[in-house]
Amino acid sequence: MFLAVDPPGTAVTDLDRALEPLRPAPGAPRWTPTSRWHLTLVFLGEVPAPLLAPLRTAVAPAVAATPPISLQLAGGGRFGSRRRPTVCWVGLGGDVPELTALAGRLAAAARGVGLTVEDRPFRAHLTVGRWRPGQPADGDLPGRLAGYRGPAWPVPEVVLWRSRLGPQPRYERVAAWPVG
Repeated sequence: MFLAVDPPGTAVTDLDRALEPLRPAPGAPRWTPTSRWHLTLVFLGEVPAPLLAPLRTAVAPAVAATPPISLQLAGGGRFGSRRRPTVCWVGLGGDVPELTALAGRLAAAARGVGLTVEDRPFRAHLTVGRWRPGQPADGDLPGRLAGYRGPAWPVPEVVLWRSRLGPQPRYERVAAWPVG
């Protein structure tokens, strides 16, 4: 499971169009389908059933404390080195400090109900592709997104998603809380 903000259709369509010329490039990553684009705030992993109700209760005030926020998909980058990139991502503009504070409150809420959450700084990004180990990889490709600026949008909610893995991974919406 994970807590996330989902970009609206207009932002997804605009970014999808911007990525189109990069998709066939030599050394491009394996592109993530747009249906799986989420701005993950906190990855929770497997949540035991008895902790689901307390998690929902703990998340509500963490989200309620968030002022209205507006975001924009902007720029691009990679995790991993230029020679061995692992993840191609698009960054964010707008109210990123408020989003970062929200991610911190959500992580604290999850820890408060007994879930283990990674203890690393939140880096606001949208994963758009992953390079496979051992395959040709162009680590400079994300730099071609440096000037990208998508449309700004207000964040309406935080969503709790459950991943269903398998040959056709899919996501199940478990709960949502309004922002602002």
